[in-house]
Amino acid sequence: MMGGKSSTIAAGVCGALFVGYCIYFDRKRRSDPNFKNRLRERRRNQAAAKQGTGLSKLPDLKDAEAVQKFFLEEIQLGEELLAQGDYENGVEHLTNAIAVCGQPQQLLQVLQQTLPPPVFQMLLTKLPTISQVQLNISLPQP
Repeated sequence: MMGGKSSTIAAGVCGALFVGYCIYFDRKRRSDPNFKNRLRERRRNQAAAKQGTGLSKLPDLKDAEAVQKFFLEEIQLGEELLAQGDYENGVEHLTNAIAVCGQPQQLLQVLQQTLPPPVFQMLLTKLPTISQVQLNISLPQP
């Protein structure tokens, strides 16, 4: 009987210490002079990421090496997300890859053959968000 009561008291004391530490840590974090600035910056970055179509992170199109690296990363990330079932984000990354591709017509033909029809349709609906003047492509007919 005495062992159960002492373990309950010990658990209560540990819980109280943990809650006290959490309160102390939160107060110390909030009193940091840079806390509000970092929080605002993080919120701005998140809002910009949600509002943008992902095209704001395109590399300098004059730097061929950066464009090639970006293209390969976007294709790989798009394929991984599609394999995981995250079609929305996968299609967005593939769209970014098409935006910097030197031969987008051929890439679209390959994607049309490899992607399931509903996913390819999602890709086609996302493409008009990219300026077609910049891409200089015409969409294939499904």
